[in-house]
Amino acid sequence: MSAFSSSISISLTVLCLLVLSPTICSGSKILVVPVDGSHWINMEVILQELHSRGHDITVLRSAKSWYIPSNSSIYTSIDVRMLEDEADMTYYNRMLLDVIECRKYPTFIRTFCQQHLITSMLAKGHDILARAAASTLDDQVLMKKLQDPKFDLMLTDPGLPIGVLLGGYLKLPMVFNVRWINTGEGHLTIAPSPVSYVPVSGSELTDQMDFKERVMNMLHFLRSVVEQYFIINPAYSDLFQRHFPPGTDLVSLQYAADIWLLRADFVFEFPRPTMPNVVYIGGFQCKEAKPLPADLEAFMQSSGEHGVVVMSVGTLVSALPWEVTEAIAAAFAQLPQKVIWRFVGEKPSSLGNNTLLVKWLPQKDLLGHPKTRAFVAHGGTNGMYEAIYHGVPVVGLPLLFDQFDNLLRLKVRGAARVVEARSLTKENFLEALTDIIETPCYRENIQRLSKLHRDKPMSPMDTAIFWIEYVIRNKGAAHLKSAGFSLPWYSYFCLDVAAFIVAMTGTFIWALFFMCRILCCRRSRRKTKAE
Repeated sequence: MSAFSSSISISLTVLCLLVLSPTICSGSKILVVPVDGSHWINMEVILQELHSRGHDITVLRSAKSWYIPSNSSIYTSIDVRMLEDEADMTYYNRMLLDVIECRKYPTFIRTFCQQHLITSMLAKGHDILARAAASTLDDQVLMKKLQDPKFDLMLTDPGLPIGVLLGGYLKLPMVFNVRWINTGEGHLTIAPSPVSYVPVSGSELTDQMDFKERVMNMLHFLRSVVEQYFIINPAYSDLFQRHFPPGTDLVSLQYAADIWLLRADFVFEFPRPTMPNVVYIGGFQCKEAKPLPADLEAFMQSSGEHGVVVMSVGTLVSALPWEVTEAIAAAFAQLPQKVIWRFVGEKPSSLGNNTLLVKWLPQKDLLGHPKTRAFVAHGGTNGMYEAIYHGVPVVGLPLLFDQFDNLLRLKVRGAARVVEARSLTKENFLEALTDIIETPCYRENIQRLSKLHRDKPMSPMDTAIFWIEYVIRNKGAAHLKSAGFSLPWYSYFCLDVAAFIVAMTGTFIWALFFMCRILCCRRSRRKTKAE
């Protein structure tokens, strides 16, 4: 009897393995095209989780990559031409000085000045990317290397379009790990975006706009359309003619993505329309704080009841202008709190004894430390979500790109103060810091946001992994894609229907007028004969 039971048990085990292996036991092959810089942080944490679940990951990177290592225990890398092959990291430092000049103009003008700088950068960047993509698609040996493994999925950050182009060319199901895409925030491409209450990227507007602000928002929207169709798309026209079916362009390939893992949360974003294949994973990179290294922990504890201020201005901008740096250091020196400042460059002469300069800091662990009182940040998306996750109020020092919009969102929720680099002085920076630390409402507001952000049935990371594996299991998610993306623009906006209705109405009115005229003429003739 026991032998019979053992035989049944073995048979059931084998059956389970045969049935479950395609979905659970065997790892899938995933091709990944990330974006360098801070975007790599958002991709790497997902890759670590996918690797832990047994998936086989191949990452395309530049041989001159800034942050993406060639040797990794979680993925295999292949070197291809990317933006980093021709781009220079110091470009962003030069651009920062130009942005500071733009900030001197009135509000209406300065946002367009900044966007002009970004447009110039996009024009150069997409020319480089188009050449890089063409060299990849023209390399038959490399393309065979990408086709032979029969990948199950393309996972890419569409902030730069090489992954989108490769995914479309290889005809792979695509999942976007997305925040920014081409000319702005991902929502603006995938979801309906009424400009009456949806602020366009770079406009520095909220969802509560008066007439002047709606005019400004409309102008920013028209600018983004011009950028997409007259600056970005033409850079790839030759590539599409040689490698893709007629009528294909960058926007149509983006619409072909099965799932958009959008790095956003409506605790932080303004409410707006969405689409069935948009999944929100804002803050997915956030984790509970881990113990600090002994030297940092000792520094934190030495702050006593006053606590610590943490400052970091991101991965791409290595140094602020000298006069701004000196003013910040002088303000820090006046604080009773201690300060940990992620800093690269020449040591400020006004640096106080309470300030520790470090080239790298464990930001998540410091923000989650009970001694942390405030976070001085440039307004990058990752830092904002980490501040929300750990409930730390922010003093914002926006420098580039979306940082002005991000800090505005936190400011209108009463969780941040914003200080402009162009007008920063020791006095106004110190006043903002003191206000954030000593006024309870800032901490109360950010902790309320933290509670809302954490109150979910499923963590953002688990949500991201589920939908990636969902697309793999089902070989796509075509049932979630809107038919609207396949319509010509005049059909999408029903302009053809409107023209038909206007034509029919005009014809009816003309016919009615003609009939009335005939009847009136007949009556007039009868009257004339009778007389």
